[in-house]
Amino acid sequence: MADEKIKQAIKNGEVALGVEFGSTTVKAILTTEDFKTIASGSYEWDNSLQDGLWTYAIDDIWLGLQTAYSNLRKKVFVDYNVEIKKIKTMGFSAMMHGYLAFDKNNELLVPFRTWRNAITEEASLELTKLFEFNIPQRWSVAHLYQAILNQETHVKNIQFLTTLAGYVHWQLTDQKVIGIGDASGMFPIDEKTGSYSQRMLSQFYSLKSVQQYNWHIQDLLPKPLTAGEVGGYLTEKGARLLDPSGNLSAGATIAPPEGDAGTGMVSTNSVKKRSGNISVGTSIFSMIVLEKSLQHVYTNIDIVTTPTGSPVAMVHANNSASDLSAWVKLFSQFAKMIGSNISTSELYQALFNTALTEAEPDAGGLSGYGYYSGENITAVPEGRPLLVRQPDSEFTIGNLMRFHFFTAFGAIKIGMRILSDEKVLTDNIVAQGGVFKTPIVAQKLLAAALNTDITVMKTAGEGGPWGMAVLSLYTINKKTTQTLDDFLDNNVFINEKYETLSPEPEDVQGFEQFMERYVAGLDIELTAIKTLPSKKEKE
Repeated sequence: MADEKIKQAIKNGEVALGVEFGSTTVKAILTTEDFKTIASGSYEWDNSLQDGLWTYAIDDIWLGLQTAYSNLRKKVFVDYNVEIKKIKTMGFSAMMHGYLAFDKNNELLVPFRTWRNAITEEASLELTKLFEFNIPQRWSVAHLYQAILNQETHVKNIQFLTTLAGYVHWQLTDQKVIGIGDASGMFPIDEKTGSYSQRMLSQFYSLKSVQQYNWHIQDLLPKPLTAGEVGGYLTEKGARLLDPSGNLSAGATIAPPEGDAGTGMVSTNSVKKRSGNISVGTSIFSMIVLEKSLQHVYTNIDIVTTPTGSPVAMVHANNSASDLSAWVKLFSQFAKMIGSNISTSELYQALFNTALTEAEPDAGGLSGYGYYSGENITAVPEGRPLLVRQPDSEFTIGNLMRFHFFTAFGAIKIGMRILSDEKVLTDNIVAQGGVFKTPIVAQKLLAAALNTDITVMKTAGEGGPWGMAVLSLYTINKKTTQTLDDFLDNNVFINEKYETLSPEPEDVQGFEQFMERYVAGLDIELTAIKTLPSKKEKE
């Protein structure tokens, strides 16, 4: 689309907005109605550890949204000399899971408890046993039940429980709804009804500790909606929240708010049965759309849904590329110290490439864990980023970089082995995330880690916010006979460029050697937690 056509589309409001609240970045993307990105804006943020809990302040949520949108709006004005006054459709997504509880006055009862908190083990185990369905520690119902078990005083006052995406959507539309994919990280979904499992709702209410409250859990949860349904419309209040400048008008059609897993599936065209995708960032999760139910209940496998409600096997690790980024920042500081003006992207590319060109297949004997928080898959309660090497380890930059990729993929590998044993089939796995912006490196090492073909699309760096914009466009373009699968195949990805890499035997063997050290050394990480107190514990 030529610049003049894009300019006219912006003037006419024939554009879509997708916003995603990631772990470290709030990103907004504006697209044309044929899914081309016009501009983007972002806001860097991070969760903080307060009173032993990972959280984001409510004020930061709105600062992040407004800053990301403002940066996008300024970019549009610079590039096209047009002010955004109208948007046809939009949608909001965020990190799944967590706990946002509100009272009858719509006041937040306790600080937002994010997915990163590994504090609900007792509730998780009890509910998994009760439902005969895995309830991970991150899920909203696990947080709710743990608060009940802890006899927290705020529980009696809860009137509404939602996720981060659900909260933002509610404030902009006045609608207490949620996309079914995001809902599936709050409470188990019944595929046949497209809503929360009535059996499990009843089982939850039957618990003695729950019956002391005058609420029913189904009344606390937002209403699940599937892709294509209208989630609401941007209110005047919502328009001012999003754009305090006052330029943006109300009325945009808004898609149901989704979790980052759902937008990841959309942005990688992975909503069909047997399709799979993997997202790499602060955390890492792989998702395969199931043809049939798993034979057993696994505490390392979440059963969530696509944005249309189909069951998905999800392997989620709390930790992935954070420590990789931390080491790159360290090298950046060194570069500045010696007077180098190398750009961040050039530095990432140079360091990443050494993981292929100057590293041994097993990362030279290096081992360790990039754990910034607890890791459920390996039963580690807290995080202590750790690098371990033996005196005869080959401590080179190449091996260091390869080690960080390997440890970023370590926990997810354990969960993926379960799906392999269950003979869960996939036609392809599509990867996305910032680490794939540097060509080949992360893609090749992930192929080795999972011992399967890995595909990266041109949109790999766009990710969730673009996927949310696509879902919003599906909301206004849905035809009765056009499923989301068909919409993605026939409209969105029809001319998509992609590259697929197969694993190389030497790299696969090297990763397996690394994994032997990774599993065997978990006691070292546990010892570090016991002997190296956190800042909070010191205080």
